[in-house]
Amino acid sequence: MRTAPAEDVPEDSYAESLLAAVIAKRFYLENASKVDIGQEMGLSRFKVARLLDMAVARGIVRIDIAFPTAIDAELSDALASRYGLRHAIVVTPHADDTGGPEPYTRLLAPPAARLLTDLLHEDDVLGLAWGRAVTAVSRAFTWLPPCSVVQLTGVDPQHPITDESVKAVSLAAALSGGAAHPLYAPLVLPNALTATVLRSQPTIATALDRLGALTTAVLPVGAWGPGLSAVHDALSAPERRRHAELGVVAETASLLFDAKGTLVRTDLAGRVIAVDAEQLRRTPEVIAVAGGREKARAVRAVLRSGLLTGIVTDAATARAALSLDSSPAAPSGSVAPVTRHA
Repeated sequence: MRTAPAEDVPEDSYAESLLAAVIAKRFYLENASKVDIGQEMGLSRFKVARLLDMAVARGIVRIDIAFPTAIDAELSDALASRYGLRHAIVVTPHADDTGGPEPYTRLLAPPAARLLTDLLHEDDVLGLAWGRAVTAVSRAFTWLPPCSVVQLTGVDPQHPITDESVKAVSLAAALSGGAAHPLYAPLVLPNALTATVLRSQPTIATALDRLGALTTAVLPVGAWGPGLSAVHDALSAPERRRHAELGVVAETASLLFDAKGTLVRTDLAGRVIAVDAEQLRRTPEVIAVAGGREKARAVRAVLRSGLLTGIVTDAATARAALSLDSSPAAPSGSVAPVTRHA
């Protein structure tokens, strides 16, 4: 307890240094405003500002500016311009990295987490699709504003549904202090009837209801091949071949795309527990986190769809997305590329 008003603390004293440290903690680590700190401690806003400056000058607060040297600004700008993105972060791997294996979760997760932290605001609804890249992003968060977190898709049906399988949602919600809405359900069900029954279960229905309020969605990207997409691996061999014949090369949040970025509609939509294309179209920010040479074609397809507002990827994948090679004509059974609502 202070024995004198804070304004009367002698300058250059140990007590003043201690007070500066307390204020710096509230300001830099707890995101309290100078006005709020002043009201809490009986200080003017100007006194708070002076003590914060003093904390930096005396080394009580040490500011380390880590310039993102691994970010390729030129490629990032080119990718954003080509695909009409608001956000593009292209990370350059280490010189000895030959471009694989996928996904570059350790490489892409920290810049993706920083981007999302900048985009999110209090009372937003953050949506996280199931996938290794998105789980890595959730582990890379160091701070989030108070917001609720909802799972955008069920989990890989080939793995048991446990707390670990929805870890991304619980980690992000614990950090933000907001409500968590996990989906304890497989992504792909055997038939539409089973999916309908599961969607009506109270906890699943509550999570699905929150999808209409999404403000920011984070998606992985899967390529149409073994081990590269949970949806691909959940289907029977004949179903995989049929989707390949329809031109499917990419999958994100169970949505299927051909090489031109055209959304391919099949009966699969009735069998999945996931956010749908219309809900993502209405979401202000849709950020993909994906990379690696095995997914380069798939990433380019999703970029061409118009679904995304941003992406975090690696340099090789960005160059592939910027290449000028032509794409095959859209196959039958497909629909026009996604158009985002204004």
